[in-house]
Amino acid sequence: MPVNLSIKNVPDELVERLRERAKRHHRSLQGELMAILEEALNPRRLTVEEAYKKIRALGLTTGDETALLVREDRDAR
Repeated sequence: MPVNLSIKNVPDELVERLRERAKRHHRSLQGELMAILEEALNPRRLTVEEAYKKIRALGLTTGDETALLVREDRDAR
């Protein structure tokens, strides 16, 4: 059974940012809050391709490069 929730004393700045976000997504304030809660509590699983793109965007190094960085850091101490 659905439950009504209430958030009290929300700062004006936060409310305005939420309203702007709802407007960008063509949703009501309540719809935007529901979307935020759903996303936070049920994150969408990435496809392998999406995960690969995100990892590449981070600029992570290979195992060999990582080992070299660890050795350099260890030797610097």
